[in-house]
Amino acid sequence: MNYVVSREFALQQDELDSLGSYRDKFHFPDFGRANSVYFTGHSLGLQPRTAQAAIEVELEDWARFGVEGHFEGRNPWYNYHELLTEPMAGIVGAQPSEVVCMNSLTTNLHLLFVSFYRPTDKRYKIISEGRMFPSDRYLLETQTRFHGHDPDDAIIEISPRDGEGIIREEDILAAIDEHADEVALVFFGGVNYLTGQLFDMPGITEAAHAVGAVAGFDLAHAAGNVPLSLHDWDIDFAAWCSYKYLNSGPGNAGAIFVHDNHGEEFDLPRFGGWWGHDKNTRFKMESGFRPMPGAEGWQLSNAPVFGMAVMKSSLDIFNEVGMAGLRKKSEKLTGYLEFIINELAAEFPDAGISIITSNDSDKRGSQLSLNFEGRDREMFDKLMAAGVIADFREPCMIRVAPVPLYNSFEDVYTFGQVLRDVLVSA
Repeated sequence: MNYVVSREFALQQDELDSLGSYRDKFHFPDFGRANSVYFTGHSLGLQPRTAQAAIEVELEDWARFGVEGHFEGRNPWYNYHELLTEPMAGIVGAQPSEVVCMNSLTTNLHLLFVSFYRPTDKRYKIISEGRMFPSDRYLLETQTRFHGHDPDDAIIEISPRDGEGIIREEDILAAIDEHADEVALVFFGGVNYLTGQLFDMPGITEAAHAVGAVAGFDLAHAAGNVPLSLHDWDIDFAAWCSYKYLNSGPGNAGAIFVHDNHGEEFDLPRFGGWWGHDKNTRFKMESGFRPMPGAEGWQLSNAPVFGMAVMKSSLDIFNEVGMAGLRKKSEKLTGYLEFIINELAAEFPDAGISIITSNDSDKRGSQLSLNFEGRDREMFDKLMAAGVIADFREPCMIRVAPVPLYNSFEDVYTFGQVLRDVLVSA
């Protein structure tokens, strides 16, 4: 696509955008500024306009029915989570039996590690990315310690080579091959939170299985951002949150994937709870945990309905749009942002601007991570003061994500103009 840095070009692309009307389905915080740009959907997605009404339905049914709302409500709470299963499965490329919405992200990962990280004296190592999200690092540290291993020995981190910003896929595969007899689990973020790198999940999974290891992924920055085919890729397990690209609100429930290959492995170690028990006998209140087949067998407790009502309001939109359409727009939108930043880097060669994220659209989602060499937080603060809502990592990395569901080409153009003004005044 031939990009042009002009408002006229941006507005023309927005006119041609078949998904442009979905922007009106979300609330935009403006912080009192007329031209604010919200580029932090990778951290917290915007609120769907239908979210409030969705919660009000459940509040009304609670007031009207009390406990009988579990069965008499307009959306009976007893099986409320089932309303989310098919649309969520569609987003991640799974069979409905392989997905369930429950708990929060790191809680879900710990529960899945109970089943899928089964170290032995010889095979106990975990291969993962360097500079992973801290919660994932703490997960790996505490899981390996729980099993009696030293994290510094058990965790093998793959990092970018010196002078490079992202990890080479061949280095991941080489590490799996090198530790073939020792590795129990290969565990990566589908998209790295810091650099925006989209990993080759099917390739990593195939390599893990080839040496007898399990393959699992944290999809917090991938679900709702990039197309996924978890079932076809033969991934063993995954978990993700729903408050980033999936727009379900701060701290809302997450979801898990367990491949059908394991869905009826009832002898897999797991922690049991009432809602994971065979629902045909659940209300007999008997001893003896019998897990449900599929991902539902990893549930512990009944659904947090108010939060899931918001989640449903967002998933209904995803169900209309489809990930294929979102991905097509995302590639164009992020490509336009990349073009504008590169133009600014050429115009201001002393500004130290570089894009850490890959320039290959097949190896990234919506996010671009920008580095400003020799700068500090002042650069970010000036952008925020001018109405750009982004986020910051030391010493001066700014992560921005034009989300295709609600961001526009004009947003991208405006961001470029604001950044240019900041560079001029620096």
